[in-house]
Amino acid sequence: MKGTIINAIAIILGSSIGIFFSKLIPEKIKDIIFQALGLSTILIGLQMAFKTGNLLILIFSLLIGGIIGEALDLEKRLNSFGEFLRKKMKSKNRTFVEGFVTASLVFCIGAMAIVGSIQDGINDDQTVLYTKSLLDGFASIAFSSALGIGVVFSVIPILLYQGGMTLLAVYLKDFLTSAVITEMTAAGGMLIFGIGLNILKIKVIKVGNLLPSVLVAVMLALMIM
Repeated sequence: MKGTIINAIAIILGSSIGIFFSKLIPEKIKDIIFQALGLSTILIGLQMAFKTGNLLILIFSLLIGGIIGEALDLEKRLNSFGEFLRKKMKSKNRTFVEGFVTASLVFCIGAMAIVGSIQDGINDDQTVLYTKSLLDGFASIAFSSALGIGVVFSVIPILLYQGGMTLLAVYLKDFLTSAVITEMTAAGGMLIFGIGLNILKIKVIKVGNLLPSVLVAVMLALMIM
């Protein structure tokens, strides 16, 4: 859990810096920052997705996971939680929910979140999560400068997701083979690619409803590989 706590602190610090300087940044600069983030997110997602060892696992993970997520309407639930936080904070920031959802998905889904949490749980090795903390800290500066205070609250799903995975890794280490982690990463990469499309407003992808794809990838990888 130590690595996840450091990660959360880095996001809070980075977001605070971004919010402070956002008042000094012209709108056109914020726009270009947002576009750069979108392009970078797409590249990261594709790099992760291309690591798949079995394309059929990736495809069916997205299909099955998407159906499950749509049935549960996870995207709506995630947005509703963001709106709940906005009201609790009495924030008038129009991009509060977008900042919370976008940052939460980007920071939680990545390969470093998966691998780092597992290594923290199994080997008590926080190296990957410390590196992720540094990267997330800088990314949160950019996100919060463009989207505002909602980015800060992405630490809530970070603590739940990464912390939970760290605790579970101790009990699931026999199942978390390199092949399974690879397919989890690839499925997560496609979700991050979808986030990039959303950021650039190319196409609205219900990334929240695709979240179960990562778990489906684990099950399919265990069955097939």
